[in-house]
Amino acid sequence: MAEARRTIDLLWFPESAERKRGRRPGLNVARVVETGIAVADEEGLDAVSMRRVATELGVVPMTLYTYVPDKATLLELMLDRVYLAMPRADLPDLPWRERLAAVAAENRKLVEDHPWVAGLPASRPPLGPGLMAKYEHELRAFDGCGLDDVTIDSALTFLIGFVQSSARTAADVRAAAARSAETDVEWWQERGPIFEVVFDPHTYPTATRVGAAAGEALGSAYDPDHAYVFGLERVLDGLGVLIEGRAGRDPGR
Repeated sequence: MAEARRTIDLLWFPESAERKRGRRPGLNVARVVETGIAVADEEGLDAVSMRRVATELGVVPMTLYTYVPDKATLLELMLDRVYLAMPRADLPDLPWRERLAAVAAENRKLVEDHPWVAGLPASRPPLGPGLMAKYEHELRAFDGCGLDDVTIDSALTFLIGFVQSSARTAADVRAAAARSAETDVEWWQERGPIFEVVFDPHTYPTATRVGAAAGEALGSAYDPDHAYVFGLERVLDGLGVLIEGRAGRDPGR
């Protein structure tokens, strides 16, 4: 209970929490959190530790513990801070489909800017002002859709789950390209001629036809932007059927 209370205090009243512990000149909870975010953005979640953040700040680890009690709390504070800083579109006057597309775009940009966000568990979110501002904003995107509260929450979870999955795959594609130091085009140029020697198109006629058409249209075997646009449209189509059934209106309005 004491640990949970300390975390909540740090999320909502960081300055009060610092006063209770005593201040060190030039250091505060916000600076600790921002440093953790910078490390995670640059090197990934595995690089974040209390020792590493302390090193970046030029203090000994024990000093850091007087501001943030442990790594788990630090991660909660980091996540809530990036939630709070998210740009949010003005949604009220847009049709519901455009509102949900805007919410999806905001979450996609969040994961693109901070890929480590997608690696944190969604079942225990930080109960801070950033999360609540994000959640309130996103729930309001469903205003007028005729859905009950539980269905709204489930629909939002479904939408953001798609976005995070899509963003993780896109990040994997970028990471693979960076590791190999070659583009997808270069990768295919090297392997395509070798593959054609062992591949029999008569054995796999459907794969040959569809793969060739998709490759020509997309310029590669996988295009993250195309996958996102196509998938989002299907997610919105599915939610449109639900909204039409509940509200008795055209799902495209």
